[in-house]
Amino acid sequence: MPATQPFWISKPLDQLDRQEWESLCDGCGLCCLQKLEDEDDNSVYYTSIACKLLDLKTCQCSDYPNRFASVPDCIQLTPGKADQFKWLPPTCGYRLVSEGKDLPSWHHLVSGDREQVHKQRISWSGRMLSEDSVAEDDWEDYLIFRAG
Repeated sequence: MPATQPFWISKPLDQLDRQEWESLCDGCGLCCLQKLEDEDDNSVYYTSIACKLLDLKTCQCSDYPNRFASVPDCIQLTPGKADQFKWLPPTCGYRLVSEGKDLPSWHHLVSGDREQVHKQRISWSGRMLSEDSVAEDDWEDYLIFRAG
């Protein structure tokens, strides 16, 4: 009897239930880092400046259910917006699955360990600053990588 494939391989994004969808998040917190866009070529650059709601150690939103009230420009990822995921880091579970790729071995759905994202230094746990502690005019000094 052949082994069944995991849901992220066997189901299209738009057929995932809420629990499956939410579980694709690897907990890296990179989507919650402030980004700057180059006006000349539209490239997106990540900074090490985190949203004010991001816990800098756990990389989890401190007020996930109410985040849109506190941060109106917070972007909600949904299966219907998968074509817009190019700004997400190449390690992101949402982006990988939307591109038809498998999840990496450190992802909690594969490894069974939610801490692997931190142990493998995929997340920036302990290496970020809150947006409340850095003037927006200085964010360019904190560039860490280019999206894409």
